Amino acid sequence: MKKAIKLSIIILPLIIVNAVLATEVQVLKASRMLDVVSGSIISPAVLVIEGGLIVASNPDTLPIEAKVIDLGDRTLLPGIMDMHTHVTLDYYNGDHWTTAPVKETAADWALHGVKFGGDMLMAGFTTVRDAGTFPGFPDVALMRAINAGHVVGPRMFPSGHYLSITGGHCDVTGFAPGVMELGPKQGIANGKAQLLEAIRYQAKHSVKVIKVCATAGVFSKGDSPGAQQYSDEELNIIVEEASRHGLKVMAHAHGSEGIMAAVKAGVASIEHGSMLTREIVREMKKRGTYLVPNMFLNDVPLPPETPLSTVKKNEFLKPHVEAGFKLALKHKLKIAFGTDAGVMAHRDARLEFYARVSRGMTPLHVLQTATINAADLLGVNDRGQLKAGMLADIIAVNGNPLDNIREMENVVFVMKGGAIFKAPQAF
Repeated sequence: MKKAIKLSIIILPLIIVNAVLATEVQVLKASRMLDVVSGSIISPAVLVIEGGLIVASNPDTLPIEAKVIDLGDRTLLPGIMDMHTHVTLDYYNGDHWTTAPVKETAADWALHGVKFGGDMLMAGFTTVRDAGTFPGFPDVALMRAINAGHVVGPRMFPSGHYLSITGGHCDVTGFAPGVMELGPKQGIANGKAQLLEAIRYQAKHSVKVIKVCATAGVFSKGDSPGAQQYSDEELNIIVEEASRHGLKVMAHAHGSEGIMAAVKAGVASIEHGSMLTREIVREMKKRGTYLVPNMFLNDVPLPPETPLSTVKKNEFLKPHVEAGFKLALKHKLKIAFGTDAGVMAHRDARLEFYARVSRGMTPLHVLQTATINAADLLGVNDRGQLKAGMLADIIAVNGNPLDNIREMENVVFVMKGGAIFKAPQAF
């Protein structure tokens, strides 16, 4: 008779994370699991896993030779997904972000990502969409290393170099002329010819999404964080060319004019979307555009070293962020889960769940934003649910997150592709 493994908590040493773990037949048991589509709690929960996939859910019979993992009185959920991260960047550690571009290299940033990507995976994030980094494609390098099993981290959809106008929100500014002057290959592009070069160069180097800075922002030069930066024509060129390469476009946009221009250009998602209006919401609903707000960020104090101009812009946007989120909920806008991890501690991405529920989103809705909605935004159908045929990306929490969303702040079990990365320890 098979002996079930009873578990308490441990993070598994990295050296035992091996492909062999993902290929053996496993039976994962718990008291319950969440159907994120219907909102039903299914009890008990039994999943059969083989070859990195879920092959059966609550089957009548179990494989004879399977390894049984019994998580006891816990809830299984699909691995959660964060659609706005900066896995290789550190914007919350003093003034590091102001000097990193000229003091560090792509190798440094990729190595930062090893630490931060591991933090996010251990918090339950099995897939992330990365929203841009400094030049040199450290996020692409990190994706490849994770995919090869060399380092531990979530599945990544990197955007490589942000697209920005010269001197815009995603350009590196503040240094003397001649220092860190960037061009199309680094994402700083103006006009049709440069934009085509920039996007084609990104596609050549394996990015999975294009990130455009459609408006100004908080952590950049300028006094108006909502000002539109790319023209309507340029935004249309970006979406059209990205689509040619099979790439979706995510648009950083705070101000109303820039948001509307990006939506009309056909971007897949608006990031932040601080200054929403009813007209914008109607246009987004008509086109199926996702909103990826970052609500916990509104609760995070800026580091004391933050320049006063940045503090003022942040304070200016805060009430707009709150009002925009309420407007999006009221009109049932399509919303995906995103945190801007990297601007705050990556491990704290888990706090976004409560930040949204405390502002009126239901627990089920917020869990859907991090699972089925995120999968839809990515354009993938192999994750986000606990059913046969899906990737065995599975997490567990102690209680029922529909009753207490703060259970999501303490993920006790993480499986990605059938490999266990965090688990309760055998007695």
